[in-house]
Amino acid sequence: MFIGACAGSTGGGIKVSRILILCKTVRKELHIFLHPNAVKKIKMDGKAIPHEVVRSTNIFFIVYVLIFASSILLIAFDDFDLTTNFTAVAATFNNIGPGLELVGPTGNFGMFSWFSKLILTFDMLAGRLEIFPLLILFVRDTWKKF
Repeated sequence: MFIGACAGSTGGGIKVSRILILCKTVRKELHIFLHPNAVKKIKMDGKAIPHEVVRSTNIFFIVYVLIFASSILLIAFDDFDLTTNFTAVAATFNNIGPGLELVGPTGNFGMFSWFSKLILTFDMLAGRLEIFPLLILFVRDTWKKF
């Protein structure tokens, strides 16, 4: 549910290429920890990945986890079990279909409050449109006249 489609796809979840970059970054940092003077570049398809891409991938993952965790905490006010809350956010944020328990294949999202539905709607849009294009709508400079 969390590792979704390939790069460029409209599928949900974290793209496979981002997961690959994150794993290679962890491997590189462990190597540098053991060998502090080593110079190691992260490569995909035999080409070095620029530092800006690695940085933006790391930031994307951090923002993804923060939105996911805060969404679970915010919809927890509806007083449903953790499985329902966790899979409701996972289903909407990753655009994967039904969750488990009350939002499973035989359930729906109708029992959530309007506030939780607003949070889940945001998650659904962020998962489908990517996180940063949706978040940029909440930045003041986006709406400033030029």
